Amino acid sequence: MFKRRREGWLAFGMFPGRIDVVHAVRGAGARPQLLRLDSYARGDDDAKALTALRKQGGLQSFGCTTLLDPAAYSVTQMEAPAVPEAELVSALRWSIKETLNYPVENATIDVIRIPSEQTSGRTPSVMAVAANNAVLGPCIQAFDQSGLDLKAVDVFEMAQRNVAALFEEEGRGLAFLHLGESGGLLTITYRGELYSVRRIEVSATQLAGADADRRSQMLERVMLELQRTLDNFDRLYGFVSVASMVVASSPEVGELQPYLAENLYLPVRALDLSTVCDFPSIPELRDPARQAQCLHVIGAALRSPEAA
Repeated sequence: MFKRRREGWLAFGMFPGRIDVVHAVRGAGARPQLLRLDSYARGDDDAKALTALRKQGGLQSFGCTTLLDPAAYSVTQMEAPAVPEAELVSALRWSIKETLNYPVENATIDVIRIPSEQTSGRTPSVMAVAANNAVLGPCIQAFDQSGLDLKAVDVFEMAQRNVAALFEEEGRGLAFLHLGESGGLLTITYRGELYSVRRIEVSATQLAGADADRRSQMLERVMLELQRTLDNFDRLYGFVSVASMVVASSPEVGELQPYLAENLYLPVRALDLSTVCDFPSIPELRDPARQAQCLHVIGAALRSPEAA
């Protein structure tokens, strides 16, 4: 007898040394529910580790998604080519081929469309996501071999968008900065849509391990990159008013939020998922550091139910 599919998404984050697993459910008009968050040792064989998790946790009845390693894909924002819809991916493939460090023929291309106001007079823009098949293929294969039902492969930018959208004020844009173990990511969203992304070449690990002088220099660098991005966004999308910024860091950098709040022109607040999600059975998520550590896996699990 076939088992009924479980509601929501089960998301996997495959990180150095660990696998994070999050189950989330989103209902119309209700706060998202985070029902499960676990971390496991990854080991050297992903298929073997995922198979063990499926058997131990009874995960075969879930629709699954996984995050692609940011080093395995690129996101390029550009004006949408003036071609028929059926030719868009092909046109983007050749537009970005010079930016890739591997043959464009070995790339899987997807498109993130950026909404535009009809009165803005601007050519619509898109983000071209290019993933190296040399990494994408083994990732999908590991899930296939494990018996898990992989329905989607996510990127960090869209996962962060899913979380950021929960913090938006109606009719206002939101900037969201996450600094992680290997770097940072800034997203700007509006009405639940992703409008701008910027990778930040400063990590929370670097900040946490630096002496006071070096930390001050890196915080200033982060602030300047944010300011430039916000100024450029305002020029491109004047119809979007960015109301505030949410920040998170893992490992936790206590100086980050106060420093940015003092130096940026918009309000800056620290991430607090309890204001937008319910997770009564996951007490560890009361810890801001744990929220930040698992942010993108949580975001992947918050995919729209219609995306299944």
